[in-house]
Amino acid sequence: MSSRISRRSLLLSAAALATAVGPLATAARAAARTPKVLVVGLDGTLLDRIKDADAPSLDALMAAGLTAPSSIYANPLAPTLSGPGWSTIITGVWPDKHNVKDNTFSGARFAQYPDFLTRIETAKPSLSTYAVSSWAPITDTVFSSKVDTRVSTPSAEYDTGTTARAVARLRDGNPDAVFVQLDNVDHAGHSYGAASQQYLDAIHGVDTQVGQLVAAIKSRATYAGEDWLILVTADHGHTDAGGHGGSSWPERQTFLIANGSAVAGGSVRHDVKMPDVAASALAHLGIPVDPAWGLDGRPLQQPSPDDFDALRPQLSTRVDETGIGTGVLGFTHTPPAGWSIDNSAMGGGGVTEWRGWSFTTDEFWTKAQADQQRECNVRARDVFAVADGDEWSDKTPTGTFDSTLISPAYPVTGGTTATLTYTTFYRQESPQQGEVLVSYDGRTPVTVKTYTSDVPSRTETVTLQIPAGATSARVRFRYTGGNNWYWVIDGVKISAA
Repeated sequence: MSSRISRRSLLLSAAALATAVGPLATAARAAARTPKVLVVGLDGTLLDRIKDADAPSLDALMAAGLTAPSSIYANPLAPTLSGPGWSTIITGVWPDKHNVKDNTFSGARFAQYPDFLTRIETAKPSLSTYAVSSWAPITDTVFSSKVDTRVSTPSAEYDTGTTARAVARLRDGNPDAVFVQLDNVDHAGHSYGAASQQYLDAIHGVDTQVGQLVAAIKSRATYAGEDWLILVTADHGHTDAGGHGGSSWPERQTFLIANGSAVAGGSVRHDVKMPDVAASALAHLGIPVDPAWGLDGRPLQQPSPDDFDALRPQLSTRVDETGIGTGVLGFTHTPPAGWSIDNSAMGGGGVTEWRGWSFTTDEFWTKAQADQQRECNVRARDVFAVADGDEWSDKTPTGTFDSTLISPAYPVTGGTTATLTYTTFYRQESPQQGEVLVSYDGRTPVTVKTYTSDVPSRTETVTLQIPAGATSARVRFRYTGGNNWYWVIDGVKISAA
């Protein structure tokens, strides 16, 4: 395949790009406009290197929209390859659901978890859908035949041909939802490494092509009556030396850049995840996500931060850990308002960062020790709580790990049922145990769930029988053990059943 970027594609002026990108509309005016969505996938592109490159069109999209750095999985959930990555972006579910574990797509569950363009066609068949990619498996395999038009660009044309086709459709057709995948940054990563000038040059090339796509939208005769949401993302990162598939932090990197009427200019979020691309595209087109679909993605237009996320400004750098960079902010033992930690039975010593329940981020926690499945904690978002007896024990502890995370008092109605939900990820080794207890109006806590075997990352739902006369409920998460494994908790809430 040719990896050269067309000279003509590099000549679009910065002034034209600035005019093309700008804020696409105001939220108030957008309500009367026709919603349309463009998703652009930049294979193997690192957000940090976009910021280092000459990338005026992407810079303008970020300045006028949202930038959301994120991270993905590693084995055993799936390697950091294009097959699992694009399948996650396009279906809105993680690899444990769509079941794509490599680039062969063997065992894929696309009938159960179809691509977002197929969901659009099912919900609103009158809408026009279009997908074009430089990497053929995306349009040959991931997107279904229900999509109006799927084009796998001939390899000789590569990204230049993909861009030309997409520009023509955006400028001259009437598409409602468009997906475009550009491949050259990944090619440069494999050939020269992410630390190379060639990688930056490739980013500059695809940046120019992104500018052409945005300019095509702006040139539409009907643009004044349209409300476009532009989403730019990547399937994985790259190492400095080149390559991906492993569990290193650079290989696990992705991002979402969003630009549109409902997106605040210059905003940054840390709670956005890879499957949110599909959910956000559907939401923009007025297609509500049916819980029966089992999507992992959430529309970025509907943020739902939890109490732990408010701790991000309080996060500290490492104390005892040695594998985490000195500049990485990532842990605190101070709970958010209303929460508390009972360490009265907690052993002494050990690694400071993990002495009792801690609040941390994916970057900080996974860098503490790679390849122990911490990378599979995909459903926790932003800041989460973790009890990690394994890491705590790395520095001569005394006694056992026995720590309880205690929630605020949630209002409940006596004599009814309520639903306790939370995101969890639990890895077991005897004699470790996780226990969920609930107390009503300060009474003795009652165990409602116990963990003594591995539980993959998932949302847990527990039905609570509220005693007559009770008005409040408080949840306790107690982890006991020693040099064993860990327990993650996030997104805790109690709601009426």
